[in-house]
Amino acid sequence: MQVSIYTDGAARGNPDGPGGYGTVLEYVDSKGELHVKELSEGFQKTTNNRMELMAVIAGLEALNRPCDVSLYSDSKYVVDAFNKNWITGWIKKGWKRGKNEPVKNIDLWQRLLKAKEPHNVTFNWVKGHNGHPQNERCDELATSAADKLGTGQFLP
Repeated sequence: MQVSIYTDGAARGNPDGPGGYGTVLEYVDSKGELHVKELSEGFQKTTNNRMELMAVIAGLEALNRPCDVSLYSDSKYVVDAFNKNWITGWIKKGWKRGKNEPVKNIDLWQRLLKAKEPHNVTFNWVKGHNGHPQNERCDELATSAADKLGTGQFLP
């Protein structure tokens, strides 16, 4: 099954609202009907990169069977970690980068690798704040999901 996942790790939405990260999953069932599932978590005092990683993890962990996943994120850090094989290098170097600097957020990177494992995932960077239609979709959907604070498992 083909699933599209849109994420936003710093989804703020209403400035007076909870904010947090948002993840939206979309798929078309065997009858050709579009389904949308929103997952989110409220504001947490943490870094933007951790929020981005949590948004991606939430989407992948919610899938209850192997899927072909197109994941859309405005986090070049997350997308490049896989598309440029940074993560493979980090693992080979014992989770070090550059001049033996430790990789930050190892706990979340390991969780993301586990969540990604059963799926065929394509990581797509959608540059933010330039009118890119997929980025606008990430912002619109994921911010809405974060503000609703709905959680649950996605069951295609």
